[in-house]
Amino acid sequence: MKALVPIANGSEEMEAVIIIDTLRRAEWDVTVAGLTPGIIDASRGVKLVADADWGTIDPMDFDVLLLPGGFGGTMAFCEHAGVQQAIRDFDAAEKPFGCICAAALALNKAGVLEGRSFTCYPGVEQKLPADIQPLDAAVVIDGNLITSQGPGTAFEFALALIEEFDSEEKSAEVRAGLLL
Repeated sequence: MKALVPIANGSEEMEAVIIIDTLRRAEWDVTVAGLTPGIIDASRGVKLVADADWGTIDPMDFDVLLLPGGFGGTMAFCEHAGVQQAIRDFDAAEKPFGCICAAALALNKAGVLEGRSFTCYPGVEQKLPADIQPLDAAVVIDGNLITSQGPGTAFEFALALIEEFDSEEKSAEVRAGLLL
């Protein structure tokens, strides 16, 4: 599987790194694409370096699109025309996509949450329309959409991705190696 993980200043570093690392342990080809060139300042001051600049990749060359949360990064995803289009394109093509935490706001901005089951960081629902509300669950899968609540659920999110879109055996193998 080829996974695309965009990052921006303010992205939640634990969510980003846990997704990237766990999927790479499953031998997925993960590309981290920075929305701005150079070093990304994550939400807690951790410096992240992307594999590529967003402008140099074609999102549809990937099998799965995954957005980490973090309010600053989420706002960047909401305002970035390329990320917004990629979300809509993945949904229309029925390719797997998803997010953790506040990044549900970016999915909502792209118009893909209406009528779908999803979850997000508790409190984020206050910024969503009353008719688009999350479930209170660590991970929610609705067809090709997979979502999770926050940093503490990032491993479960990544392992659920592996189980759903790769194999149960691979997910179990990675889980055992992580001592989870």
